[in-house]
Amino acid sequence: MFRRIFRREEKDPKLEAGVRKTRSSFFGRIAVLLRRTEVTEDVWDELEELLIGADVGAATTDVLLQEMRGRFRRGEFRTGDQLNEALQERLVELLRTDTASLPLLSEGLTVVLMIGVNGVGKTTTIAKLGHYWRGEGRRVMLAAGDTFRAAGIEQLEVWADRIQIPCVGAQPGADPAAVVYDGIAAATARGFDTLIVDTAGRLHTKTNLMEELKKVRRVVDRHNVPARSLLVLDATTGQNAVLQARAFAQAAGLDGIVVTKLDGTAKGGVLFSIVRELGAPVRFIGTGERVDDLSPFDPEAFVASLFAVDAVDVDQ
Repeated sequence: MFRRIFRREEKDPKLEAGVRKTRSSFFGRIAVLLRRTEVTEDVWDELEELLIGADVGAATTDVLLQEMRGRFRRGEFRTGDQLNEALQERLVELLRTDTASLPLLSEGLTVVLMIGVNGVGKTTTIAKLGHYWRGEGRRVMLAAGDTFRAAGIEQLEVWADRIQIPCVGAQPGADPAAVVYDGIAAATARGFDTLIVDTAGRLHTKTNLMEELKKVRRVVDRHNVPARSLLVLDATTGQNAVLQARAFAQAAGLDGIVVTKLDGTAKGGVLFSIVRELGAPVRFIGTGERVDDLSPFDPEAFVASLFAVDAVDVDQ
């Protein structure tokens, strides 16, 4: 009846480490809970509590449980093990969006705007992406469009030097749109096919800064080159990440999400509500501080790792 998605033989050590806290605190306990052969009302109540505790979100949890209860009443499954399989399959489906399979980068020059609030690890993520895409054979250039703070420019230039990727810089206070313009010109002239643009970290509630971000996007669009917006979200911020994502999507579009600090939270379930509410796929997850601690996001492997109770000690 069910297609088993638990692929332990293909486990990714970085992913395993990244979800360890979420798994041991919540999803591993769900897997243990559903080992019971009988699905009682107490099981449904505890399942709801664990999903909400993992920051799946009240709305998404309600949708999941309504679907699972309906299938149970129709006799599609009877045991806790079967409910476990059905729930995992549905969680994978939640993470698969219509655009998830579309390539992020085109064959020619693609401009990638990195957006997000301060403190989410945006500049470090840019370095990780540059390192990753160069390893995939792309010719990568960076642009220091975070002119709002001098440290932002310096930080990106230090990373660029460390990973040996060229960077178009600017003076503090310069027009970010002008930096993007220069970056596109330099990338085009020198034959680069990927330009990753840092943008000023901003609160999603600051209207003037969000308008500046819209201006940057318009500059890219006028060059008639493919533009992609990647939102960097800190997994530890929980449901507030959903509000951030919604505001940034309105300002610059949203082609994907990079989730950072997943290894630092027990509430990694927020990914499900973010994808469900915004329809934008998670493209990468950050699993550490090193430049290679970035992994392309695989919904099936992610869900399987969350439910892998044999990988950690779970209180029973």
